[in-house]
Amino acid sequence: MTKSYLILGGARSGKSSHALALAEQIAAQRLFVATAEAWDDEMEIRIARHKQERGAGWSTIEAPLDLTPAIRDASKTGDVCLVDCLTLWRSNLMHHSRDVDQETAALQEAVKSSTVPIIFVSNEVGMGLVPETPLGRAFRDAQGRLNQSIADTCDRVEFIAAGLPITLKG
Repeated sequence: MTKSYLILGGARSGKSSHALALAEQIAAQRLFVATAEAWDDEMEIRIARHKQERGAGWSTIEAPLDLTPAIRDASKTGDVCLVDCLTLWRSNLMHHSRDVDQETAALQEAVKSSTVPIIFVSNEVGMGLVPETPLGRAFRDAQGRLNQSIADTCDRVEFIAAGLPITLKG
């Protein structure tokens, strides 16, 4: 059985829907680890819509920064853990000046030792235009490195384009 998954894709590619369906196939008791924070009305609406899409059988933990402890405790709450998304987690770490390399290494170890399957959702941000600002370029580069690290750790990696999965690994 596949233990860890990385679901990559661009904005509105269908990656979250694919990850939800995958988790629902794996187990009846599912944990959703949310990394988003509602900084404005539009984000509040998005978060509410995502909660409604999940329906029954899901419990939720909000972990905008402390993702690794949530992964370590996932087996206490569900039989599969879905993290949506690594891109927002990376952004949160950057915003709070946390050491991304250290946080990524700790996350990789938590994935390896997890007793439940883990599904990560992450944006592929390196396929578009080069960001205009140094901060934008730094974020794109760091997100690319994070995606590579998690892809290396996960058993299965899928890329979603137009709602269709393409298997990259596993």
